[in-house]
Amino acid sequence: MRETIATPNAPQAIGPYSQAVKVGELLFTAGQIALRPDGTFVGGDIVQQTTQVMENLKAILEAAGTGLDRVVKSTCFLADMDDFAAFNEVYGRYMGGNLPARSTVQVARLPKDGLVEVEVVAALE
Repeated sequence: MRETIATPNAPQAIGPYSQAVKVGELLFTAGQIALRPDGTFVGGDIVQQTTQVMENLKAILEAAGTGLDRVVKSTCFLADMDDFAAFNEVYGRYMGGNLPARSTVQVARLPKDGLVEVEVVAALE
């Protein structure tokens, strides 16, 4: 069974995709960039952008009935690997004691020329 998740507490998709999709006992989110729920871009530094990204993910997960503590895998995209330490500090605050498997890569460019994008897979039960 497949169910699309949408919440007004996170930015609406800026392309032909869903905020998240439930399949079985897993939730797959779309990559989140530093857009506010109203669609405006946060800009600023890696700390400000990562904070918004994590707030977006938190809202989507909560809309699906799960949370950041249930994330089993994250994929993190950075525009500049020199931002890794600052990104990690914010990411770590949101993940707390939950340490999912994670990949972090530097990419040539992100939507809206953002500095960070994160997508997650979370358990529902």
